[in-house]
Amino acid sequence: MSFPEVRIRPMSASDLERVVEIAASLREAPQWAAPVYRAALDPSHAPRRIALVAADPASDAALGFLVASVVAPEAELETIAVARQGQRRGVGARLLRSLVDALRLAQVNELLLEVRASNQAAVAFYRALGFHDAGRRTRYYADPEEDAALMALRLP
Repeated sequence: MSFPEVRIRPMSASDLERVVEIAASLREAPQWAAPVYRAALDPSHAPRRIALVAADPASDAALGFLVASVVAPEAELETIAVARQGQRRGVGARLLRSLVDALRLAQVNELLLEVRASNQAAVAFYRALGFHDAGRRTRYYADPEEDAALMALRLP
């Protein structure tokens, strides 16, 4: 089952409680505190960030979210998370496609990310969306210590 009706919109302060809840429910998601997400919403904060939410159209509740930093001509996907009920249903792909559209408008030509090298599901997800291997960061992650696979997507 997919969520074709999911609505992608900018993250707002009213989403923060649900965003933190989604991240807390996922072991592989960064465990940012609400003030970190709040800073991502601040247009005066540097670097500039794009924060998006995939919302259920009926309730407007967040099913997933992402945050990317933008320093044109590059951007970095800092976090993406989808609630369990939205996983493997196209929510993450919809979020990333919306991000790519926003990045093109911001004159970004490359989107970068790090992912745990052992997270094969995430690596396969990113590859399916056109990302390619761009390197490795040794012992980048802690608890447990692990390398990060660097991936990149060229934006046409």
